[in-house]
Amino acid sequence: MKKLKSMLGIFVFSLLLLTKVQAQEKSITKSSFNNINLAYPGLEKVNSLYTAAKYEEAAKELLSYYRNRKNIKHPDFNVGDEARFRGKDIGKANQLKADNALEHKFQPQKGYGYYDYGKDINWEYWPVKDNEVRWQLHRVTWWQPMGMAYRSSGDEKYAKEWIFQFRDWAKKNALGLSKENDRYAWRPLEVSDRTQSLPGTFNLFVNSPNFTPNFLLEFLTLFTQQADYITAHYSEEGNHLLFEAQRVLGAGSIFPELKNAEAWRKSGIEILNREIKLQVLADGMQWELSPTYHVASIEIFLKAYNSAKMAGVAKEFPESYVKTIENMAVATAKISFPDYNNPMFGDSWLNEKTGRMKQFESWAKLFPDNKLLKYFATNGQEGVTDFLSSALENAGFYTFRNGWNNQSTVMIVKAGPEGKFHAQPDNGTFELWVKGRNFTPDAGCYIYSGDAEITKMRNWYRQTRVHSTLTLDNENMVITKAQQNKWETSKNLDILTYTNPSYADLNHQRTILFIDQKYFLIIDKAIGKATGNLGVHFQLKEDSTPVFDKTKNKVYTTYADGNNLMIQSLNTDKLSLNEEEGKVSYAYAKEITRPAFVFEKMKNNDKTEQFITVVYPYDGNKAPQISLKENKGNDFEKGNINVLLDINGKKTNLKTKIQ
Repeated sequence: MKKLKSMLGIFVFSLLLLTKVQAQEKSITKSSFNNINLAYPGLEKVNSLYTAAKYEEAAKELLSYYRNRKNIKHPDFNVGDEARFRGKDIGKANQLKADNALEHKFQPQKGYGYYDYGKDINWEYWPVKDNEVRWQLHRVTWWQPMGMAYRSSGDEKYAKEWIFQFRDWAKKNALGLSKENDRYAWRPLEVSDRTQSLPGTFNLFVNSPNFTPNFLLEFLTLFTQQADYITAHYSEEGNHLLFEAQRVLGAGSIFPELKNAEAWRKSGIEILNREIKLQVLADGMQWELSPTYHVASIEIFLKAYNSAKMAGVAKEFPESYVKTIENMAVATAKISFPDYNNPMFGDSWLNEKTGRMKQFESWAKLFPDNKLLKYFATNGQEGVTDFLSSALENAGFYTFRNGWNNQSTVMIVKAGPEGKFHAQPDNGTFELWVKGRNFTPDAGCYIYSGDAEITKMRNWYRQTRVHSTLTLDNENMVITKAQQNKWETSKNLDILTYTNPSYADLNHQRTILFIDQKYFLIIDKAIGKATGNLGVHFQLKEDSTPVFDKTKNKVYTTYADGNNLMIQSLNTDKLSLNEEEGKVSYAYAKEITRPAFVFEKMKNNDKTEQFITVVYPYDGNKAPQISLKENKGNDFEKGNINVLLDINGKKTNLKTKIQ
């Protein structure tokens, strides 16, 4: 009897939910089907009922079609795979998103916490004046976790609430209600994000009794409006345009029953075929020169290709398109540290090794003959790495490397052209990774855009002086193209020399020598008639607790495990070592203080000034003793190096030409 009462209670509750949902619904009319291609194979019954003006029955048949559709496969969530979720843990983060969403507590941007948007959802609420918070609210990233929670629990409260929120969003953010709201809710990137996530959410909820025929037609109408909107309002260029084109193509592939599906597919393919030639440099790097957005671009091109395969139109992508994806994946490997991270140049951030390995696995699957990709896909268990130092010369990314495993030394230098969108004034900066530790991580970006206070935070991280390069009067260098003078590798010496027109009347020429695959000598020259205070800046990892020896112009870390680094000026003329403010951001809206310092001296005339710095990784707790003695024939001005380095009493003669 108790069990019967419980079942009766559930039935009554479900009936009340269904009645409440249906109360919001409008009648189904002929125009409700305006976006459906009723001649699409499989919709014959729908078409027959529609032709007979039985619109309610036609809508029910259409819903039945989608509940039983098996030929179109979503990459993550499909009708019929309920066993994958039923009764299973969806993860604490997803469950929290789903449960908070029931109370209208949303986390628009993962760099921040959850905010209460009110019982009557205020979609214009802007708790932090960071544009990303308001933009990304309209990506509604908690909807899929709600769907996952529904699949796992079978609890209709998730379906009911999602349908309510979908309708509430559509009503309060209807296109054209206000220019201000359109700027955020209908920015093409956000619209494309929704068109990408909505099909999976659709599949997760479509079997719910709350998912009515009427709601199905509402969903397809709004989905069509959004996909159409993107094709008429593409971003001009950059990764935004790539995302939008890929997602429009995906929309046409996942919902081929819609009238405009073919047009969406063609639009996306046309743009991607064009942009892959424009945005990807010959060496495989995407033109924004941001490792994070570079990898995102690979995924965009790959998702688009897979969508085209699902739609049977993969032939619309030429062989060169696929080859470019492979080239991009190889470029990623070349600028990867052994922990699978890339430098945080150009608004990048850290990634999880497991996630990056999965990406390499997908790339290696598409390109099974590529041994380098196989190496990264298998964590070095298979595949081959048959080179060490390498250059992406079009992008200006130069990697000094003595190995590929966790005991290796790897320095990656940025000295290239002006990057698009995410560029920072930082040519010459580098990250140095030694035996599992990144000693000199890039500052990152911290935050993107917003009001004056947010912009000030953003601009701090973009300063030249917070990167490992040369400045004049601590001003930002001009973002322009560095000219490579020399790139040469050999067993015992790798050399990079480039010249960057950093300031009016001042060129910065930097030479980096990787000596005996162990340590680095950096020679900086300030060339031109400009005068002022010159500084060569360095930043260290936040936990390095360095010693600043100002009498010997050297700084060294004090890690207890003995894996340490010393940076020392070898100048024989007068300069000063000064500590600076240092911060690093490994994730959006998160920052940590860290050590930073600069070697400084004045430039009083048009004479070239130079800095000579040794960057020396070492084992143990005692910093090495290093000095430089110039030999006969040494002339940095003419590019001739003939110097004697004394390292802990052992003399090494270095003789080469750097330009």
